[in-house]
Amino acid sequence: MNPQHLSALANTAHSTVVRGGAFPGNPGPVSQVKEGLIPNPKGRLKEQFHEVCRFKHVAMRTEESYWPWVVRLVRHFGSKIHPRELTADQLREFLSHLATVKQVAASTQNQALNALLFLYREVLHKEQVIEGFVQVRRPARLPSVLSQAEMRRLLAAVVAEYQLPVELLYGTGMRLMELLRLRVKDVDVERGQIIVHGGKGDKDRVTTLPDVLGPVLAKHLEGVKLWHEDDLKQGLGAVWLPEGLARKYPQAAREWAWQWVFPAKGIAVDPADGVRRRHHLKEDTLQRVVKAATRRAGLVKLITPHTLRHSFATHLLENGYDIRTVQELLGHKSVITTQIYTHVMQKPGIGVKSPLDNL
Repeated sequence: MNPQHLSALANTAHSTVVRGGAFPGNPGPVSQVKEGLIPNPKGRLKEQFHEVCRFKHVAMRTEESYWPWVVRLVRHFGSKIHPRELTADQLREFLSHLATVKQVAASTQNQALNALLFLYREVLHKEQVIEGFVQVRRPARLPSVLSQAEMRRLLAAVVAEYQLPVELLYGTGMRLMELLRLRVKDVDVERGQIIVHGGKGDKDRVTTLPDVLGPVLAKHLEGVKLWHEDDLKQGLGAVWLPEGLARKYPQAAREWAWQWVFPAKGIAVDPADGVRRRHHLKEDTLQRVVKAATRRAGLVKLITPHTLRHSFATHLLENGYDIRTVQELLGHKSVITTQIYTHVMQKPGIGVKSPLDNL
């Protein structure tokens, strides 16, 4: 991309925080800007994009998925044109191109749309109305669900080292990243519950901890605590915390309560701030574990960690639990989302023990 097209929009030499007022070069109404950041005008577009992401506390995974869409947008129209100069018609054409030519999935096109909205609203501070493009139709799909017999075979085939996290995926109905981001303080073995913080839609909820896994999880945490104490002796032991929490509670990062329930085996450099620390298990680790267990169990269904969540919901309904209870345990915003599991039940569903306790 031409360097002059990567200059910022403001005339100031440094990043500028905008709160409730107009910003340099913006002719739009003040009401369109509540709080934002005018990124460093001397930085390249990529640097500006990531600077705004840090200011807005955008999740690293979201940031990593959004930026490639900006790159694809630029390449689609040629590197000599800056995204700021593109019209609404051109943006519609790009999104329609994804649907008609690239034939991407509905979720992929939706991600591209969200990335462009973030670029124009938060980075370029230019309101673009992106509508009227060809949308990918999302066909109704039933989730892949295992029977209880198949679940027994799958869990029995999981290697011992990862038995606990895989059983928790099924026994609690958590999403994969919700499980991996669990901290010690989120687990209440005595009350038999787990608090999921910042789930999908940044919502908190409580889910059930299977009775059979309580003692196993408690023993696991004893081992994790030994790791943590050893890290502290080596001058490490500071877990990653959201920026706001880290500022408010500067000592919390080294406290036991904030440590990951499933930490990684090794110490690594955090790409966000360059600090050496122990992160949680990587998601692809458990994905590979589940895939290998599927093969060893001789199951022919397409099974991923998310399949265990689908099975959790379906088995609860089959065991008689009411759909509203299942909705709350899964963290669904609408009961309509939960109703899809009624189509894959083996029998109609009320009444909460985890289905894992019935295996």
